[in-house]
Amino acid sequence: MILIADSGSTKTDWLLLDNEGQQAARFASVGFNPFYQNQAVIAEGLRTEVVPNVNGPVGEVHFYGAGCADEVSSRPVLEALTDAFPAATITVNSDLLAAARGMCGREAGIACILGTGSNNCLYDGNKIVNNIGSLGFWLGDEGSGGYLGKQLVTRYLHSELPVQLQADFQTTYPDVTRLSVLDRAYKQPFPNRYFATFAPFLSQHLSHPFIKALVQDAFRVFLDIYVVRHPGSGSLPVHFTGSVAHHFQSVLQDVLAEKALQLGSIQKSPMPGLTKYHRAGNGLEEFR
Repeated sequence: MILIADSGSTKTDWLLLDNEGQQAARFASVGFNPFYQNQAVIAEGLRTEVVPNVNGPVGEVHFYGAGCADEVSSRPVLEALTDAFPAATITVNSDLLAAARGMCGREAGIACILGTGSNNCLYDGNKIVNNIGSLGFWLGDEGSGGYLGKQLVTRYLHSELPVQLQADFQTTYPDVTRLSVLDRAYKQPFPNRYFATFAPFLSQHLSHPFIKALVQDAFRVFLDIYVVRHPGSGSLPVHFTGSVAHHFQSVLQDVLAEKALQLGSIQKSPMPGLTKYHRAGNGLEEFR
C-alpha cells in the first residue's frame, strides 16, 4: 500500500491507497514540522496518531511537509517515518512540492500556500525552478493565518480596531491580554499556530470594511513580495492551497484581479491532485 501525507504546521492530511490504487483510508493527525519538533516528538505523534490508522503493510510513504526544505532539515521526519514504517520506501519533500504537484499536475504554473504559514514557487510541470523563500513566522509568512492573526491581535492590543470590532474581539477572546499574548508569542511553542487561531474572527467579520481591508493588504503584500517576482507571472496561472486561501478566496480573487494575475485554482488541500499525481506517474503507472 501507498501512504501519502501533506503536512502543515497545524495538521497533516493522510491518504492510504490499497494495491489497486483505491482509497483505503483517509485521516488527519497533528502537524509535523522539523523546524519546531525533534525526531522524538515526531515519532511519538506518528506512533499515537498515524500508525493505528494504517491497517496492512505499507510499501511506500510519500511525505510532504512544512519545514522539509532539504535533506538536512527533513532528516528528523525521515528517521521517524523509517522507525514507524521500517519496510517501506520513504521519500520526504517540502509541502511546497506537494502544492505544485497537487495544483499544477504536470503543467507549468505558480503554486502558493496560504495556511498557517505561506510559501510560493514557480513550477515547470516537473520540478520547482524558482522559490522566493518566506522568512518564517517572525520575519515573513505574509498572507498566512499566522500573519493575519498577528495583524489583528496587534491592532486589538493597541486599541486600533473600530469600537464595535474591539468589543466583539474582547467578548470572543476574553483571556487575551498584552501579557498573555507576549507569553504565547515568545515563551510557548508554535506561536504561528497560536496567532492563526484568530483567523476565524476575521472570516466571521469579513463584511466589515476594516477587516476586509486588513485581509486585502495582507494578500497584496504576499503577491508583491513573492508572486509577481517570478518570471512569467503575468501569463502563468497562479494556484493557491491552504485554509486561508480557501476561506478568504473571494478577497484573494479580487486582489489577483487588481494585480492583473491569472487565477488558476484555489483548493483547501492539494491532496486530491497529489493523489492523482502519484497514481498517474512517479513509478505508479499501474494506478492510472
